Amino acid sequence: MQFIYRAVDNAGHIQKGKSEANNLADLEQRLERIGLSLIAGKAASAGGVLGGKKVSRRELITFTFHMEQLTRAGVSILEGLSDLRDSLEEPHFREVIANLIEDIEGGHQFSQALAGHPQVFDAIYVNLIRAGESSGKLPEVLLNLSDSLKWQDELVSQTKKIVMYPAFVGVLVVAVITFLMIYLVPQLVSFVAAMQQTLPLNTRILIAVSNIFIYYWWALFGVPIVLFILLRLRLRHDAKFRHRFDGWKLTLPPFGPILHKIILARFANFFALMYAAGIPILDCIKISEGIVSNSMVAESLRRIQAQIREGQGVTASFNQEKMFPPLVLRMLKVGESTGQLDHALMNVSYFYNRDVKESIERVQALIEPSLTVVLGLILAWIMSSVLGPIFDTISKLR
Repeated sequence: MQFIYRAVDNAGHIQKGKSEANNLADLEQRLERIGLSLIAGKAASAGGVLGGKKVSRRELITFTFHMEQLTRAGVSILEGLSDLRDSLEEPHFREVIANLIEDIEGGHQFSQALAGHPQVFDAIYVNLIRAGESSGKLPEVLLNLSDSLKWQDELVSQTKKIVMYPAFVGVLVVAVITFLMIYLVPQLVSFVAAMQQTLPLNTRILIAVSNIFIYYWWALFGVPIVLFILLRLRLRHDAKFRHRFDGWKLTLPPFGPILHKIILARFANFFALMYAAGIPILDCIKISEGIVSNSMVAESLRRIQAQIREGQGVTASFNQEKMFPPLVLRMLKVGESTGQLDHALMNVSYFYNRDVKESIERVQALIEPSLTVVLGLILAWIMSSVLGPIFDTISKLR
């Protein structure tokens, strides 16, 4: 049964959350194991499971590294989980680990206990742990998982960098233009209009643009927001449109090719990890559908699975899909012929990861001067539109 509770930790801070328990007495005992004292609790409504709340990737890295070190040193999984539970500060993750301990004490394997928390431990994580348990190489699998999660965290930070930096500079440019058009330009134009002479075309255009900003600012800023919301809603509810949009994202310069390389790097990295752990190729490709985060690439992977089931080789199946460039195909061919497919795919991941870093650096190097030039041209246009009539008036006075 699910219970909603309010509890207090050893530092006197109030904590709220959900937990599975048979009754309130059982709930109190469970909370005591993670260092919380129950204040109040009640049965939760149906729906939701423990672990529905995600944990940060940094916490998952810490968990994986901790378990790898302890299992390699010969410490049992139960003892390792107990030590980690007592050292964590985040109450939700402590609760998840407490439930892992109870599940393992109840007879479940480590991978089975992890599978009960899909929002914390995804399918790749669970399948790799299961493969490590069956092969007796759990420490090695945990080490590879830890390295992969660190690499993924770095990849996510690079992806955010390529999005956040242009967005920040773009917002700054828009803010400057808005200030010029709403506050500065009207004052300059009123001074020019007081000269009572025929205004040139560029000055009249400047006045019109300034009036649009002054009287229709709500449309200028509201329409993009509304369009963005409508786009998100359609992507959520229209699968065909989402499929076309995902294909368009991969081709839109300059960010599309970089996004494509990021997807290929993630696919190659996790495919290599799963294959090295002993997971069959078809299962590796099936699980990889969930990590590419692009319906166009996922559809290509589904077609590849069908071709492999029909008896075609791995390289031949990938070769029929345009989504995978020659580098991936060459490495797959080498890996398939040498029997070291995991090493070949790790090379693909390394090359694309390096290429992504260099591409992001090049894009950032181009964005800043480009936006500076745009802002400079706008300022030059405003100055010429304002100062042009003034110089004309001065020349006539002479």
